[in-house]
Amino acid sequence: MNETYDQTPEVAVALLYDGDNAPRITAKGEGKIAEQIFKIAKEHGVPLENDPQLAAILSQIPLGDEIPETLYRAIAEVIAFAYLVSGKRPPGFREKKS
Repeated sequence: MNETYDQTPEVAVALLYDGDNAPRITAKGEGKIAEQIFKIAKEHGVPLENDPQLAAILSQIPLGDEIPETLYRAIAEVIAFAYLVSGKRPPGFREKKS
């Protein structure tokens, strides 16, 4: 995951994860729409993942739908890294006591 890119991806997919339910597809598009999604994400400090294959798979899911269970692991890794780079923690997160 990286917050700086030299070039906008051909396909962009935005996810919403509320900490309780499976992530949902909230925006997706190619070309100019992908550029807009990318621009808005950058303006709002949203961590970005540059994975064209994952974006291509996610772009096939209908807008508003939850991601399928088969993608949970891949998306969990993306979300975990997004939390890490943004310095945030998921809802209900508790540090392990040593």
